Amino acid sequence: MCYNLFDIKLGEYAMAKRVKIIVAEDDKEKDNVTYKKKVVISIVSLATQEINGVASISRNSVSAIKSAFSKNINRGIIVNFENNLVNIDVFVNVKFGYSVRDIAFRVQENIKSSVESMTEFKVNSVNVHVVGVSFNDVDSDFVS
Repeated sequence: MCYNLFDIKLGEYAMAKRVKIIVAEDDKEKDNVTYKKKVVISIVSLATQEINGVASISRNSVSAIKSAFSKNINRGIIVNFENNLVNIDVFVNVKFGYSVRDIAFRVQENIKSSVESMTEFKVNSVNVHVVGVSFNDVDSDFVS
């Protein structure tokens, strides 16, 4: 049984990222499970939203030129795959009064643990880019 849930686009060619997971009681039968990139992006988005002090994921943080030429940019989250490793960049706005360093560290840890526990990928790096500070609750609308 193969679930086609993850496609990586490389130029004009699409490649499926496959991770082997044991689904049978004995080790003789194995199936492949694949994840769509949107699944990983959703995990990153939810893991970021769980951290108290993060106002929002920034939509406008990535330049228009970079977003026009890259298919990996989605709602302030960039996910790149190399072999079985994931490199993640997330662009956030932080609420006023919170320590930027503490928020960034907690976001990194939560993203790493969420992605590794929900998928079979190993996180190589999580880069948190704090692009702004929110001074009121009106600015703190999460990207959905």
